[in-house]
Amino acid sequence: MNTITFGNTGLRVSRMAIGTGSHGWAGRSEQTALGLDGLANLLRRAYDLGVTFWDTADQYGSHPHVARALQGIPRDKVVIATKTTARSGPQITKDVDRFLKELGTDVLDIVLLHGLSNDGWPRQLAGAMEALSQAKAAGKVRAVGMSCHGLGALKAAATSPWVDVVLVRINHAGVNMDDTPAKVVPVIKQLYDAGKGIYAMKVLGCGKLLQDIRSEMEYVLNLGTVHVLSIGVSSVAHLEQDVRLMEELTAQG
Repeated sequence: MNTITFGNTGLRVSRMAIGTGSHGWAGRSEQTALGLDGLANLLRRAYDLGVTFWDTADQYGSHPHVARALQGIPRDKVVIATKTTARSGPQITKDVDRFLKELGTDVLDIVLLHGLSNDGWPRQLAGAMEALSQAKAAGKVRAVGMSCHGLGALKAAATSPWVDVVLVRINHAGVNMDDTPAKVVPVIKQLYDAGKGIYAMKVLGCGKLLQDIRSEMEYVLNLGTVHVLSIGVSSVAHLEQDVRLMEELTAQG
């Protein structure tokens, strides 16, 4: 599995991330439905295949599964991204400390403000942003940013020096995206040019674009402005298939 420098974060990440939040919210997802050991074993298999970027979130309920998977794996060999729905400084501080305990680690590689949708978020969430900056300064967090659920929010991220990392929704068909690819792709380029670490979700349109997985992955990679594709898989067979495709596509590049 090829790796890449993740924008200006200082992190080195695999070109594919394993997602733990397919149809995930309210503490569950397709991946957590595998059970504690089921998902932990899937994550360990991903590690064996070179997928060393793991995407989790408080709302997916997958922190315990990631903690279990980390047992016996060198912590510095895996980049973990998580997300918080907290919107105030004090709640962010509590979440960071809780996440550290739940994940069994002394540092969170990436913490994102989860599911932002409007262009006013940098102003509205100034307290939350400051709390994450303080956690970063204290060495509890390495990089901060946002997961995007609205074109206005994405545009605001492109001009915010606070943002290190952005999780974007992108696929060729515009399925479950913030707007059409024609409108979203130029903003992703702005983010990339600004040195943000960019990783993509909804590459397979929440399972609606499975007819030609290779072409869907190739479309996003060929944009040249997305560092990592986050793919939610629920079986070893699908994981191995997607890793093989990613290796073939990045070898071509």
